[in-house]
Order: sequence, then C-alpha cells, then structure tokens
Amino acid sequence: QVQLVESGGGLVQPGGSLTLSCAASGRTFSPTYRMGWFRQAPGKEREIVSYIGGSIGGTVYADSVRGRFTISRDNAKNTVFLQMNSLQPEDTAVYYCVAGKVGGTNPRMYDYWGQGTQVTVSS
Repeated sequence: QVQLVESGGGLVQPGGSLTLSCAASGRTFSPTYRMGWFRQAPGKEREIVSYIGGSIGGTVYADSVRGRFTISRDNAKNTVFLQMNSLQPEDTAVYYCVAGKVGGTNPRMYDYWGQGTQVTVSS
C-alpha cells in the first residue's frame, strides 16, 4: 500500500504564493510512478492541475495554471511539490496529491490519493 500526505495549504491573499508538498511512503511505491495534483472547488468537478513523470520527469499543466504553477519532485525523498504563484480566488479548492503507474489527466488513472489540503485565496 502507498500513503500520500499533503501539507502546505492555507489562506493567502490574491497575488500571493503557496507551496504544496506531498510525501509518499509504503513498500510498493516506486519513483517511476507519475505524481500530480488535482483540485476540486465547491460545486465543481475534480480537475487536473498538473502532473510529473517518474524517471524523466516530464510535466503537464492545466491551461488555467500554466505559467503560474510549477510542479517538481525529489525522488530521493519520494516527494512532489507544487509551487503556486500569482494565486487568484478561482484557485480556491481542495488540492489532492495523486500517484500511479499510468497517470495522466484522467483521475481514474491514479492508484493512490492523498486526503486533500485546502487552499483559499481571499482578501
């Protein structure tokens, strides 16, 4: 089994920054797993934010966050990060860390999910 534990959420003013972290643990976790972030705002469907490949580490971003968010990973620590800059109220959501052998933009392609961390952008 794999456990994902997120941290770093909170309240930030518009234009501010936050960095989310997600640490993976468990004997079956592999650094080759794709890892990423989804988010879900109240009354909306869960949507992909970004994901990153395993060994090569290629990245994909949703159009709504490209240029503002940066995903990275530290395979030595089995941790993925999401640096979020220029945050706007529409970024308010629960952010979920994910990991899986396949990954991609479809949430069904991820095997493991974190418990979620709240990000609120408000003045």
